[in-house]
Amino acid sequence: MKTGALLRLSGLSLLWGSVFLWIKISGYGFSPVEMVFVRLVLGAAVLMAIGLAKGLRPPRDKALLGHMAMAALLGNAVPWLLFAQGEVHGSSNIAGVVSGTGPVWTLGAAVVLGSEKRLGAARAWGMVVGLLGVVLVAAPWGTDTHASTGSIVCFVLGAISFGSSFAYVGRFLAGRGIPVLMLAGGQLTIAAVLTLLAVPFLGLDAVEWRTDSTVSLIILGVVCTGFAVLLNTVIITKDGPAAAATVIYLMTVVSVVLGAVFLDESLGWTVLLGTAAVLVAIALLRRKPAPAPAAEAAAGEPAAESRTGASAQVPPAAGAARPVAGAK
Repeated sequence: MKTGALLRLSGLSLLWGSVFLWIKISGYGFSPVEMVFVRLVLGAAVLMAIGLAKGLRPPRDKALLGHMAMAALLGNAVPWLLFAQGEVHGSSNIAGVVSGTGPVWTLGAAVVLGSEKRLGAARAWGMVVGLLGVVLVAAPWGTDTHASTGSIVCFVLGAISFGSSFAYVGRFLAGRGIPVLMLAGGQLTIAAVLTLLAVPFLGLDAVEWRTDSTVSLIILGVVCTGFAVLLNTVIITKDGPAAAATVIYLMTVVSVVLGAVFLDESLGWTVLLGTAAVLVAIALLRRKPAPAPAAEAAAGEPAAESRTGASAQVPPAAGAARPVAGAK
């Protein structure tokens, strides 16, 4: 891998892997709904400003806007609130590991939506191993736990929502000719509106103006949400979607390391083993099943060739709207 590609990949892994650290620190001064709303506004402002400066325009088709609203609900408003709420009484490294199971739920949702017809043995095992990783991280049999039951539930539900949104975007928004900046920026904007509407029901606590929380929230919104999407787009266009897909491996490890180093979070054997299981699951889930013999004969291609292609999936990295590979 060239030096430029390696630097871009490392930078994005660090940005997305640090999301859970910034969420934890932001939570010292802001409630979950306050944090998510500000994060969405800052991220949307960065992307929309750059997109409009480039002469791009957001979509106006009502059907597309409806799909973007659903993607914003599933991929931003709901999971971000759940992860923020979970980190109130749960550790950032556990949040990062559980978020890494996103591809498990993406594949499951893709099967339900009909975008994936065949799982294949490797990906079926990947889903099983990914779920095993969640159980190991949660360690419900332990007494010295690093997260409450409520936190684990929030993390798992957040990962399910996030993974489902990735499949939803691929099914209903990919290939529609929407510029990436307008798709991501528009989705964040809609999510901000939805979150604002939820404030009266979720409550608005008094903000504790702490320097560390305020700075963390700005970094979370501007850098890890706004500019990270731009970097992800550059990686897709310059280095290819296969390179971008490896970010989810690295960001999971980064989240665990940062939580241990900066927040003194526990790294017990269940956390380490669960992290390893999630990484194995991601690797298995990226293996495409071999085509059926009838399909091979019709195409006139051997099965070996069909298995060598890199997946075009972009990992549903925590904290970012998912720009779709191939979108302009």
